[in-house]
Amino acid sequence: MLTRNCLSLLLWVLFDGGLLTPLHPQAQEILEAQSRENVVPVPGRRSSAQRVKRGWVWNQFFVLEEYMGSEPQYVGKLHSDLDKGVGSVKYTLSGDGAGTVFTIDETTGDIHAIRSLDREEKPFYTLRAQAVDVDTKKPLEPESEFIIKVQDINDNEPKFLDGPYVASVPEMSPVGAYVLQVKATDADDPTYGNSARVVYSILQGQPYFSIDPKTGVIRTALPNMDREVKEQYQVLIQAKDMGGQLGGLAGTTTVNITLTDVNDNPPRFPKSIFHLKVPETSHVGSAIGRIRAVDPDFGKNAEIEYNIVPGDGGNLFDITTDEYTQEGVIKLKKPLDFETKKAYTFKVEASNLHLDHRFHSVGPFKDTATVKINVLDMDEPPVFSKPMYTMEVYEDTPVGTIIGAVTAQDLDAGSSSVRYFMDWKNDVDSYFTIDATEGTIATNELLDRESTAQYNFSIIASKVSNPLLTSKVNVIINVLDVNEFPPEISVPYETSVCENAKPGQVIQTITAADKDLSPAGQRFSFKLSSDASNKPNFTVHDYRNNTAGIETRRNGYSRRQQELYFLPIVIEDSSYPVQSSTNTLTIRVCRCDSDGTIQSCNVEAIFLPVGLSTGALIAILLCIVILLVIVVLYVALRRQKKKDTLMTSKEDIRDNVIHYDDEGGGEEDTQAFDIGALRNPKVIEDNKIRRDIKPDTLRFTRHRPPAEDNTDIRDFINQRLQENDVDPSAPPYDSLATYAYEGNGSVAESLSSIDSLTTEADQDYDYLSDWGPRFKILADMFGEESYNPDKVT
Repeated sequence: MLTRNCLSLLLWVLFDGGLLTPLHPQAQEILEAQSRENVVPVPGRRSSAQRVKRGWVWNQFFVLEEYMGSEPQYVGKLHSDLDKGVGSVKYTLSGDGAGTVFTIDETTGDIHAIRSLDREEKPFYTLRAQAVDVDTKKPLEPESEFIIKVQDINDNEPKFLDGPYVASVPEMSPVGAYVLQVKATDADDPTYGNSARVVYSILQGQPYFSIDPKTGVIRTALPNMDREVKEQYQVLIQAKDMGGQLGGLAGTTTVNITLTDVNDNPPRFPKSIFHLKVPETSHVGSAIGRIRAVDPDFGKNAEIEYNIVPGDGGNLFDITTDEYTQEGVIKLKKPLDFETKKAYTFKVEASNLHLDHRFHSVGPFKDTATVKINVLDMDEPPVFSKPMYTMEVYEDTPVGTIIGAVTAQDLDAGSSSVRYFMDWKNDVDSYFTIDATEGTIATNELLDRESTAQYNFSIIASKVSNPLLTSKVNVIINVLDVNEFPPEISVPYETSVCENAKPGQVIQTITAADKDLSPAGQRFSFKLSSDASNKPNFTVHDYRNNTAGIETRRNGYSRRQQELYFLPIVIEDSSYPVQSSTNTLTIRVCRCDSDGTIQSCNVEAIFLPVGLSTGALIAILLCIVILLVIVVLYVALRRQKKKDTLMTSKEDIRDNVIHYDDEGGGEEDTQAFDIGALRNPKVIEDNKIRRDIKPDTLRFTRHRPPAEDNTDIRDFINQRLQENDVDPSAPPYDSLATYAYEGNGSVAESLSSIDSLTTEADQDYDYLSDWGPRFKILADMFGEESYNPDKVT
């Protein structure tokens, strides 16, 4: 390093340029840098611009990583051609690590690294240098940039970033079968020396596996490695840098290799004969035993299929595979009977489901074993002769009639007697009884097929020696029909005939139904009753297929003469004994068009004019209703008008009320009339003037002698009361009866106009003008106008 620095200084002297010299300059690079020129002002020379040489020569500086010396590590030197060595130039440094990692001597330009560096942490630093005039503090040269690279040393061992590894390879693989590729990473500089060149080797796991030193690919090194012998292998791999040379750093990792299974082993029975004992009472479909073949393989390669080899007794048994335990489960296909056969022998074959063709040469992948089954004698329940009994009986069969019998027997060696009884479940079972010893079934009640056509119940048989051993059988009894119901018309028909019908026209097709259970081929016959056969209206045509047609025998029918016809039809069945019934068919006469389409069958339509449509009838009815409403409204208005009619003519003012707009006296007008005069007939009225208004002066004063107490009103009322009491059409007792009788000798005199003055001239209305402004209109109407008798009509 000192030699290179001295060489740099020598070149600087030779070229007399005052150039920046790096730690390891090359002559060609320095010459190329010196050839680059810029135009810069130089103090003390001509004021005009001159071409001068560039003041910096740039190259990379190098510094060793992990430097452990006591003094700062020298990196290089900076120098400007304007530095005359008198201390007038100051050198500054900025950029990555300036002041913290790297320092510069402001006077000499020497650069030092003040701490240890790690290339793996930061491989290079970019800095900027500048020469400044000490006095003016102004830059003498433009700021320039240079790089300091950290030179690598072998301080990092290879590392397996993905370790430890897990791999697998099929068993029985050939030599060189690929297993896995491992990779180690070295953080050192791969472009500098052998610090990052890694070589792989196996420290543990030989001779089973090998590894490629350069690629790290692991392969099998032994043939026919058997999983059943050893399944797991642990291999220790080493990666060493420096190409594996002495002094290189190394790293290790572990690779766990598993041999996967292949179907290289056939199943084998551990013994050649299996003995089983089975009770004869075992149910069909139940498992009676298990056998097992051993296969050292794993997973699907160990799946076994069991089959019974055809032979003695094999048809009574079946075998399946338990998918969890790979055992052969033997099941019973048919019932066993110790009295019939006591032992069975057959062979079972076990084979693999998934075969590997590479190992066919090893031999057949199956094995055979013998199974011997001994049947154990058990105390069994009685056995019925049939699995189900079906019987028939006619309805209405007398009670106690035997229908049939069931039979059961004990098949054990020591045969026992059997007892029968019914399995009571509901009330239907009470229709039959069974003999406990013989097993005969008889009726217990009268049967009706129309109520219940079939009975289904169970019979239980038990052994006398062991009543707990029972067996059950179903019995079905069909009730046969006895022809007891006559046939009838199946549905109620709505039959009609047109008024313009022709003879021989079919107006209705009828069918019949019978409540009895009709046997196959039963027929119904149809005909008219003897009473109707002589009438020339309708006839019945039997089609011989359980249907019949109603035909007309007349040319036209009239609704005015007869609207309904009742046709009696006799229907017979073909069963024994023959049953028949008479059914009445109602035929209505209707009005039809020329095509035979029915237009009306209503009774009211008979009297309507021909051709009058329904819409026209509705319109006529609406008009009638409207006229009735108008008449009712008119009468009501006339009655209301009679009540509210006012006579405004002056000629007839005595019997009418004159309406005017003047208001009365209000609450202060207490002299409008004397209510006492109406209540007490003895009150003497002093005058007959109007009392609805109190006049200022009274012009007329009339005196009448006091009225005597007359009895005619009392007599009149008593008479009317007696008439109402005896009159049944009189109103109820709480009604008010009024009578138009005034009586005689009233103090208020008569209110009638009979005794009043006959002419308007007899009346003096001058006092109205004295009553004040409120009666001015009346005074003007009656006081000023002179009366003209010629105007009275």
